[in-house]
Amino acid sequence: MVNQKGGVGKTTTSVNLSAALAIAGKKTLLLDMDPQCNATSSLGIEPTKRHALIGETPIHESIQYNKASCISIVPGSRSFEDIDRLAGPNIDDTQRVRRHLDDAFTNFDFVLIDCPPSVGRLTQTALVASTEVLIPIQCEYFAMEGLTQLIQTIKQVIVSTSGRLSFGGILLTMYDPYLELTKEVDEEVRDFFGEIVFETVVPRDVALSEAPSHGQTVFQYAPRSRGAYAYTQLCMEVLQRD
Repeated sequence: MVNQKGGVGKTTTSVNLSAALAIAGKKTLLLDMDPQCNATSSLGIEPTKRHALIGETPIHESIQYNKASCISIVPGSRSFEDIDRLAGPNIDDTQRVRRHLDDAFTNFDFVLIDCPPSVGRLTQTALVASTEVLIPIQCEYFAMEGLTQLIQTIKQVIVSTSGRLSFGGILLTMYDPYLELTKEVDEEVRDFFGEIVFETVVPRDVALSEAPSHGQTVFQYAPRSRGAYAYTQLCMEVLQRD
C-alpha cells in the first residue's frame, strides 16, 4: 500500500482489506513498515522495540495473531535505528529484508505491507520485495499531485526487479458522491489510468475513523456500515484479479 501523501486511507485499507481477505478464508499477513505504527496500534497491539525485518530471527517467530480480527501481523517499530537500517543503502540490510519477506510470502496467501507516506528508501525497500502495488487516492483537489513522481518510482522498481512488481490497482477513498469535486476526480483518474482503477470506491464513513480507537477493524466495530461493505467489495475485486 503506497502513497506519498498522508491521510489518504492507506493504513485503513491495509487493515480492513487484510481483515476482509482473512474472513474470506485467505491466510493473510499484515506487515507494518510505517514508523508511525498506526496499523499496529489500530489493532490494539503495541509496537515492538526492534522491527522483525532487521534481525536474523525467522520472521514467523515475530508474527502476532489477532484472534478477534483474524489478522496475522508483524508489528511496526518506532526505533530510529531500525528505520535507518530498513531505509538505508546497505545491501546486506536490503537483502535481509528481502529474505524475510520471501519467507513470509511462502506461508501466506496474501502479505499486505503498510508503507510510510513517502517515496523514500523505506517505501522503495518494500516495493522491491513486493509483487503488486496498490495506491489509495483521496477524492480531493490535489489527488493527482505527486502521482507522477510515485508512478516513476514504481516503474523504476519494476525495471530493476525484472517485472517482479506490477500495478495491483488504484483505489479511490473518502468518496462522497454528492460532491461535484469527487465526480471530477473519479472521471480524471479513470480516464488517465483506465482499468487499473478499482470499480470499488471507499466512502467517507465515520465508522472507518472510529474503529481504530477501539482497536478493531470496521468489520468488528460496524459490520453493517458503508465502510465494511466497501472493503468487502474491494476484497472480492482483489480475489477476482488474483
